[in-house]
Amino acid sequence: MKTILNTDKAPAAIGPYSQGINTGNLMFLSGQLPICPAEGKIVAEDIEGQTKQSLENVKSILESAGCTMDNVVKTTVLLSDIANFGKMNEVYKGFFSEGNYPARSAFQVAALPQGALVEIEVVALKAE
Repeated sequence: MKTILNTDKAPAAIGPYSQGINTGNLMFLSGQLPICPAEGKIVAEDIEGQTKQSLENVKSILESAGCTMDNVVKTTVLLSDIANFGKMNEVYKGFFSEGNYPARSAFQVAALPQGALVEIEVVALKAE
C-alpha cells in the first residue's frame, strides 16, 4: 500500500508527481528544489541558502509523516556546478546528527528546473 505525502510547509509539486510516497516503512521523497514555500519561488541566490532551503523542504515533508532527518538512509544531491560541492556539504552536514549520516550520491547536471543550483531527493526508513 502507498500513501501520498503532502504538506503545505514544502513547495507544491510543479508537475505530475507527489512530494513523496510512503510505502509502509520506506519513504521516497521527490527531489526538492530550493523553492521557498511561502514565496512559491527560489529566493536564495547562493549555494548555501539554496541547500538550506532544499533540506528544510525535505525536513518538512518528513515531519508530515512523523519522521526526522535521522530517518534518512540515502540522499541524491544534484548540483548545477560540482565546484559548489564543498559549500553545499557544509550546510548539508548540519541537518543530520553527527555519526548518523545517510548514504549519498552527488552529481553535476547540465541544468536544474527554475535555474536552481541544487536539488536533493531522499529515501527514508520509517519505523513501524
